[in-house]
Amino acid sequence: MAEPYDALVIGGGPAGATAALRLAREGWNVAVVERANFPRRKVCGEYLSPANLALFGELGIAQDFLERAGPPVRRVGLFARETVLTAPMPSRQTTKDWGRALGRETLDALLLQRAAEAGARVWQPWSAVRLYEPGEAVFCQIACRETRETRELRAKVVIAAHGSWEFGTLPTQPSRRAARGSDLLGFKARFHHSRLPDGLMPLLAFPGGYGGMVHTNEGRASVSCCIRRDQLERCRRTTPGVSAGDAVLVHIRNSCRGVREALAEASLESPWVSAGPIRPGIRPRFTGGIFCIGNAAGEAHPIIAEGISMSIQSAWLLCERLLARRGEALTDSVLEAVGRDYAVAWRHHFAPRILFSALFARLAMSPAAVALLLPLLGWFPGALTLGACWSGKQACAPA
Repeated sequence: MAEPYDALVIGGGPAGATAALRLAREGWNVAVVERANFPRRKVCGEYLSPANLALFGELGIAQDFLERAGPPVRRVGLFARETVLTAPMPSRQTTKDWGRALGRETLDALLLQRAAEAGARVWQPWSAVRLYEPGEAVFCQIACRETRETRELRAKVVIAAHGSWEFGTLPTQPSRRAARGSDLLGFKARFHHSRLPDGLMPLLAFPGGYGGMVHTNEGRASVSCCIRRDQLERCRRTTPGVSAGDAVLVHIRNSCRGVREALAEASLESPWVSAGPIRPGIRPRFTGGIFCIGNAAGEAHPIIAEGISMSIQSAWLLCERLLARRGEALTDSVLEAVGRDYAVAWRHHFAPRILFSALFARLAMSPAAVALLLPLLGWFPGALTLGACWSGKQACAPA
């Protein structure tokens, strides 16, 4: 017998846990299927825009976030070649309303724990391996990664929050494709004792890739980046005998004076983590009766540091529309209407960020474009503030 739920959420990251928490707090019977044990390390810039504070307040975790997160990020910067530029981050209405960074192992565990406390049933570490719809509900076969045990769940509402970087058997997961030189692979590490100024989040521009730095929780500086596969291969040949992450860091240090200075006396906390290739772009937000949120719905280039924020906010957009139908029977036609409304709202909030991120990424990875733009940015560093606005740093919480 399949266990019945009102909603099934596949993936317990920021998007999935936010959706589960929001629906469970409103009395929905929710199941979350998460394949990994927490805490887990993830390739991620760890920064969250200030608009999320309003949503965290609604979810009852704002104080928890502020107590755990790094210092307020008040300035944006650029480290490229020998250039080090900084400019103010777009201002908000209150002095404490600034973006902050929080490690994914802390953020993910916090959100999923709060969802469980609100009543969501968390299946972890279980994987969703099959979806089928024989009648009025969607059935999902799940398997435990540790015991190989299988179960079957059913729900009328299915929400895919499994990200976009990992392959799988579900219709909303990407299929494997041949490796390409243009594939972007992600790397992340954290450092102690860096010289990165508090409150500064610089963009790193280097040949064949881009990245960012920010102070996160527990006094650490997080360095995350994306690099083309062909450039990574050149780094490995140039710096043999070290890990891929260390070879990338050598390339970044050689390309960015700001990184050399910030990490001159820093120590690596733990080995680099990597993932990819990343899949920037817009995907269907409602397909085959399944709602997609987070990176499963669409993904911006990490250069704008909006990935976690967009994931959380997309979950909020969907849940607001589902909850607006409370008291109605969730027939196929009602879910189709919710899906259309959600898709339009999602595009309104996030499509501009995705388009801008693609432009910024192309410019940052091109040595010729960087050489052309650096003198202009030196004359007008306020363009960095404007770019932060375009990327969504001043956006309001979605309603």
